[in-house]
Amino acid sequence: MPNLRTGAGFADFVFSADSTLPPRQSHYAAISRSAPAVVNIYSVSIETDTGLFRSRPRERTSLGSGVIMTESGYLLTCNHVVANADSIFVAVQDGRILEAQIVGTDQLTDLAVLKVNAEDLHVIPQTDEPDLHVGDLVMAIGNPFDLGQTITHGIVSRAGRNGLSNYVDFIQTDAVLNQGNSGGALVDSNGTLVGITNANFQVRDSRSGVRNVDGINFAVPYELAKRVMDEIIQKGKVIRGQLGFIGSEVRDRPGIEVTAVASTSPADQAGLRAGDVIVAIDGIRLESASKTLDMIAETEPGKTLELEISRNGNSMKIKATVAELGQPGGNGSTR
Repeated sequence: MPNLRTGAGFADFVFSADSTLPPRQSHYAAISRSAPAVVNIYSVSIETDTGLFRSRPRERTSLGSGVIMTESGYLLTCNHVVANADSIFVAVQDGRILEAQIVGTDQLTDLAVLKVNAEDLHVIPQTDEPDLHVGDLVMAIGNPFDLGQTITHGIVSRAGRNGLSNYVDFIQTDAVLNQGNSGGALVDSNGTLVGITNANFQVRDSRSGVRNVDGINFAVPYELAKRVMDEIIQKGKVIRGQLGFIGSEVRDRPGIEVTAVASTSPADQAGLRAGDVIVAIDGIRLESASKTLDMIAETEPGKTLELEISRNGNSMKIKATVAELGQPGGNGSTR
């Protein structure tokens, strides 16, 4: 208990030796585990200014962040950070400047895999299943405006599909992201990687044009980012399957109602029609349109799937062979 002297002012307020303050709340330990694995990325491109008399080459540098994923030097960042770069330099937190090469990119997730040749790299803590929930505390680590590594914090505002992309369940967070944060780490309170920071939410209005909306920021979930990285390292690109139909969930019963079928797509060739309700694929009952999309996207092209459908109240089964997304016979569709 404090000892008070009569007439004492604030400066004379004396604590006894056995008085203790409550422990300081800090995320220093978590940041110490993760921050050394987040790098600054500078991508340099040579542009040509065409004047009246001659062309002049001009060097342009783009700013971003990246995350060291493996001891062998593989890094994740955003594709838009390194797009069209002639050279890429990585500034590690221990002071080293390393040149990086692009291993591969994936436009649908806006991810890029880089490779540096170096030893004693600090790899960010990872777990196979981060098990992230709305309300969890998260921290964003990056290099906004080239000020040097900066930490912001917030919570997971939303997890799951949010309309930004058909193939990405972005994490939504109110942790502040600014220019230069793209490609950095979103970590939990233990310093474990849960996402790769990606984008701000933007709106367009007639007065100010495009502007960022405060408190709405996004990251690619770790599980998806890791899967994309592994596939790029192994195959050079991400291969996704699709059948060529658009559908939505049925309110009163399980299943996906087909609203459109792309001409000459695998779904079209299999005889799928608008108005059909797909009840199951390969025996797996369907309840979520997004999970159905993911299931098909993760199926290897060339594999034949059995679709159990309901048409005009009658049950039937058809078989469709999965095509590669973006290849002939599979364009212009979402599933």
